This record gives sequence, C-alpha cells and structure tokens, in this order.
Amino acid sequence: MPPPSIPGDAARLAAFNVVSARNPVEFERRMREGTPFPANSRSYKYRLLDPVLNRTRFDRPILSLAIRSTPSIVACHGGSRLPTEVLHEGEDSAFIGFTTVLAGEMAVIEGNLSKRGNADTGLVFRLRHQTRMLTDEESTRTHLSFKVTELESALEHMLDARLGAPLEFETEIDWSHGLAASLKWQLAFLMQEFERPDGVVGNAVALASMTDFLLTLALRAAPNNYSGQLALGPAVALPAYIRRAEEFMRAHCATPLRIAEVAAAAGCSVRTLNAVFQRFRGQVPLAALQAIRLQKVHAELSHGGEGESIGVVARRYGFTNSSRFHQAFQRRFGETALDVIRRRSRL
Repeated sequence: MPPPSIPGDAARLAAFNVVSARNPVEFERRMREGTPFPANSRSYKYRLLDPVLNRTRFDRPILSLAIRSTPSIVACHGGSRLPTEVLHEGEDSAFIGFTTVLAGEMAVIEGNLSKRGNADTGLVFRLRHQTRMLTDEESTRTHLSFKVTELESALEHMLDARLGAPLEFETEIDWSHGLAASLKWQLAFLMQEFERPDGVVGNAVALASMTDFLLTLALRAAPNNYSGQLALGPAVALPAYIRRAEEFMRAHCATPLRIAEVAAAAGCSVRTLNAVFQRFRGQVPLAALQAIRLQKVHAELSHGGEGESIGVVARRYGFTNSSRFHQAFQRRFGETALDVIRRRSRL
C-alpha cells in the first residue's frame, strides 16, 4: 500500500513507481535505486526542517513520491508528513513543472526569491542548481513537467517566429479564474490519465494530441516573458525595427557586431532599438544576438560535417569563453553541445 501522504490508493497508483521512506536518508537512497528520476547529472537532498527529527525512524512513511514518465512528460504525486526541505543540485532540468498543491503549502526558493503555492496558487518552475523546495506538514501535491524544448517549439509555432530569448515563466500562477483555472482542470485530468494503466498515456497518438493542447494552453494561461507578444499575435505584428534588426543579426552573426551597427541596419537609434526589443522580445538586442548565434552553433553541430570540434564552431560565432558558452548552450536548449554531437553520430 502507498503511504498515507500520497493522494489516492494503491489501485490508482498501480501505474506509478512509488518510493516512500521513514527518514530522509532512506528516502534519498531509495530514490537513487528505485526511480528513473532524478537524472544522474542531478541530485536531490532531503532534510526535515526540525534537525532533531532527521535521524529519527518513524513508525510509518513520512516522505513519498510516485512517478510515471513519458519522453516528454513526467507526472508526480508527492507527499510529506513533516516540514521538509528539498535541495536540487546539478545541471538545469530539461523540464518545466506545473505544481498543484492539494493540501498544505509549498515554497520554491531561488537565491533570495521565494514564491509560495497553496490551494489557490500554483507554482511553475524549472529546477536549477541550488533551487530549494519547502513543504509544510501533511503536504500533498501533484507535479506535471513538460520538456522545455517542446514548450519553446510550441511557442515558436504560435508566434510564427524564432525565439529571441529562452522561455521563462513567472513562478506563481493564480488558479482562481480565466485560462489559469482551465489549465488547472486540464492538468488534473491529465494526472488522472497517468493514473490509468490503459488510458491516454499508453496511446502515443492520443497523448501527442493532448500534449499539444496542454502546451498551447499553458503558454496562454501561465504568465511568461512572451505573454505580451502572444497577446499581440504572430510575428507579422512586430515593429519593422525588430524584423530588420534580427535579419541583419542572422546575416552577420559570424562577424563582430556593435549595437550601433544593428540599430543603423534597423533604421532607428540605439535607444529606440533597446526599447522595442524590451517591449516585444523581453530582452536587449545583444541578448537576442547571442540567442541567434547559439542557434547557429546548434544547427551546425546537428547537421555539419564531422571534422570540426565544438570549440571551433563556437569560436566561429564569437564564443571565446568555453565555460560560458557551454552554460549558455545548455540553458538555451536543455542539452549540452556534446549531447547534440552524440545524437548526430547515432543518426
């Protein structure tokens, strides 16, 4: 039987991989041994907020997690009987998660920024190095995570344009009204399908259709750095300054560029160019140029010849600091440059 802190009963969770334990050390060990999540390149450290209790072995499970995954979605039921902290360490997750708190409260802390979720407020976040998650006693929640690359691909389709900056959601989402309320209901429905061994999750075609719908709804419902642009419609509504600037940057991304040159090609002042990029792209032009250059590197590594190293291709587009390049590449694409090379080799 699953532990009391997980919503549902054994029958509902029959399709899930269930891990539970009576103390944090045992839970971490079982997580490493018994689930495909987290990835080897990331680690999760659990501790009770009351340090006296961390080594106590209770008479029933105090931590529990039930996981079922597909290549593009990870579904989780989570529960904790006592106030708990989870520390994420390692590379950024390739998924963005939507958390619905069923009982108690949960907080996500990144640096000095803390956001809280409860029955009325959901949490949307991507796990990064040193992200902390705090849950209070008798806390239960569901967590549905979608691949960043699939969300960004859906966003590009909706905008009919390449993204100038990585997709970033606001951490808190108000479930009480509008499309956010619809998203909460649809996430709950998808979780029910994950609970069914013979449901949509087992049918690739049906799951793909449902996923496409959910990605579109999530991008519309959850506030993000492209919400303003989505409200305006596709890229044809963008100011001509932006279109001309981006065309110029794509054409000259392998040569050193100054922002004044980009503004001149766009036909406006540097101040105006900065203002329209902030308004419609949510970033400064130099950040857009870096994104274009990263896209070029990704394309060459994916389809180029076998003779050139990652460093040679990166330097062609102005990335002279290897460490910063690899960090930027992984943030942008959710995979490393070496992953791209390996995939190309397999193909």
